[in-house]
Amino acid sequence: MAVTLLCVGKLKEKFYQDAADEYLKRLKRLMPVTVIEVPDEKEPAAPSEALNLQVMRREGENLLRHIAPSTYVIALCIDGVAVTSEGLAARLSGLFTQGKSELAFLIGGSLGLHPEVIARANERMSMSAMTFPHQLARVMLLEQLFRASKINHHERYHK
Repeated sequence: MAVTLLCVGKLKEKFYQDAADEYLKRLKRLMPVTVIEVPDEKEPAAPSEALNLQVMRREGENLLRHIAPSTYVIALCIDGVAVTSEGLAARLSGLFTQGKSELAFLIGGSLGLHPEVIARANERMSMSAMTFPHQLARVMLLEQLFRASKINHHERYHK
């Protein structure tokens, strides 16, 4: 089983990068995980719905290039299904038991994911009803994947 985080944009702040690196290091001993970053597009100076959709479409096309037809895709969306840490652990375990050997989590840019990207997803997951910067969402997802892996390996999670 391989897990990929497909993310729009780079982690620009050192504290986000340090946190992501730490969780990746911890997580990789429990399950193979890869992070792929695609460029974030420059937002229009005078944004309109049409211009924002163009930006999201370009970012989405870059994300979709990295998804194989057999990959099970979970898009992080505010309107997705909220899960607990235990629920995420059970979901991951269930997907792997069902033979889903490739799993990708999608994190959009500051404008979100294009509707075509969301349509490609097998499911939508929400981390919270609140909105978070996409850089922080990546760190939070890595932490939750680590926590879920610890749960699935019946190991204690150090708080």
